[in-house]
Amino acid sequence: MSGEDEFDEPDEYEGQEGHEGHEGHDPYGRYGESRPRGESPRTRIPTPRASVEDTGLPLPDLDVPPAPPEPAAPAPLVLPHGVLKALLGAWALAACSPAETAAVEDHLGDCGPCADEALRLRDAVGLLHPPESLDLDPALRTRVLEGCLELRPPHIPVPGWAEPYDAETARLDALLQDIGDAEWHAPVRLRWFEDGAPASRRTTVAGVIAHLLTVDGLVAAALGLDDPLGETGAKSTGPTARTEAYWRASYLPPTRAVRPHWRRQSHDLVRSASFAGDSGERLTVPYGDFDLPLRDALLDRAFECWVHAEDIANAVDYPYEPPAPRHLHRMIDLAARMLPLVLAARRRAGLTAPARERHLVTVGSPGRSLRLEIEGAGGGQWLIPLDSPGATASAEHEVAHVALDGVEFCRLAAGHVSPEEAAAGQLGDRAAIRDVLFAAASLSRL
Repeated sequence: MSGEDEFDEPDEYEGQEGHEGHEGHDPYGRYGESRPRGESPRTRIPTPRASVEDTGLPLPDLDVPPAPPEPAAPAPLVLPHGVLKALLGAWALAACSPAETAAVEDHLGDCGPCADEALRLRDAVGLLHPPESLDLDPALRTRVLEGCLELRPPHIPVPGWAEPYDAETARLDALLQDIGDAEWHAPVRLRWFEDGAPASRRTTVAGVIAHLLTVDGLVAAALGLDDPLGETGAKSTGPTARTEAYWRASYLPPTRAVRPHWRRQSHDLVRSASFAGDSGERLTVPYGDFDLPLRDALLDRAFECWVHAEDIANAVDYPYEPPAPRHLHRMIDLAARMLPLVLAARRRAGLTAPARERHLVTVGSPGRSLRLEIEGAGGGQWLIPLDSPGATASAEHEVAHVALDGVEFCRLAAGHVSPEEAAAGQLGDRAAIRDVLFAAASLSRL
């Protein structure tokens, strides 16, 4: 090499027009500044484009209207003490205007007596609006099904006499759906009235469902369905004997595994009753000491399903409502129709007040009667013959009058209320009233 700097060569851009001084093509710097000899070339970093604001030019007129002035805040409402005190009730109910509310609340910060009165009123308003339960309405399923059936009636409808059993088993199944695994082992005490005194038996929620399963098996056998007790069921015809046999045959205490069997059996009973139709009314169901027609047997099973569902609900702290009024009326009617037979059985056992010879009547003749008045939903009036099941009840021979609430009467018939504790309005022959109340409690059983 000659020792001269390699940059002594003529620059390829020198002398070319259109490049020197051109901002976009000047390789050495801005505005044609020449690079000193021996200095390495510099990399040019482009600057960002200038925005409209950077140019210094006036912004275009967008013709934007000026913002309206903010409205002035309203002056606070000034009211005398008497008016503010009179507004406390409306304030507690949230019925004041915003200005009145502000005035009252400002006053409460300065007036102790009004503040105390406002606190009491707020507490009172809370009592007017009790907290609503988050649980679904037990009648929701029935309303939904009724709405669906109105749009598309079933080919084989459920007979009216089987509707209470269908409704009560569905309500109990909804309750069982909501409880947890551990609650199936919650203790439940079954109560009834036996031999003139209260009786009870301790079991679990699963044990109650097993009890319903075995006693419902009486109806299943009458309809030609499988008996949950198998061959053992033919030897145990009474509800108590069947339940004891099932509990003894179980190697382990019942668990929630019993629910599918009970649920399937209840569906089969309703379906078989629907197919049987009117001919099913001629069937009878043996209950050990007595027989019941199929329609009354299913009504009895609906009543026991409701009673034991309440037992389960109380054990797991779950809200549970009474049956629909039309179903409750049928249950009360069944109990009223069975009272003369129970009175006769207690009379034969010497458990009733002694009847005078002049009170004994022949079959079909009018005799002494008691008027049973059931108040509330599902209520009504029934005349109960006192001297013989075959006697005719007559208002002309009425010797006593008893008034009871419908749910209270059902709990008496279930053995959950003793005859002495039944809140009854009583008028007339005290001995006849006592006999009827004890007979109603004697309808109960395990």
